[in-house]
Amino acid sequence: MHGLFLNLLVATIMMTWTVSVHFFGIVFLLRLLSAHSHHVDGYSEVLRQILLLIFAVMGIVALHTVEIWSYAFVYVAVGALDAFEPALYFSTVSFTTLGFGDIVLDPEWRILSAIEGANGLILFGWSTAFLISLMRKLRALEHDWLER
Repeated sequence: MHGLFLNLLVATIMMTWTVSVHFFGIVFLLRLLSAHSHHVDGYSEVLRQILLLIFAVMGIVALHTVEIWSYAFVYVAVGALDAFEPALYFSTVSFTTLGFGDIVLDPEWRILSAIEGANGLILFGWSTAFLISLMRKLRALEHDWLER
């Protein structure tokens, strides 16, 4: 029972951390996009949309990288994995829900890794919703630019 409680405690802390990183990261991305979108005003509408979308996607990738690396550090810190490189690989495979199975954790920490998969699924869904919303805004801006 002690192992289960510790798994759930660490998983709860990690989910709180990653959701916070994601929230503040997306807010920061939106502010950057809003503040610097005028830098691409001289370009065609299509190129403008592509540049803003690439910036947003790279920002999302950076957020997921921070989240995945955070889990990897935790796996090493709790002794679930011995070195950072396998922990990073395992975390990436778990967070993206690929689950190759070539590296497995001791049963003591498998609940944490399962919750990491659920956490990743939720955050990737959130990222997808953000990008769809951004595309809608870019399409609306395209109509505004065409009317000028």
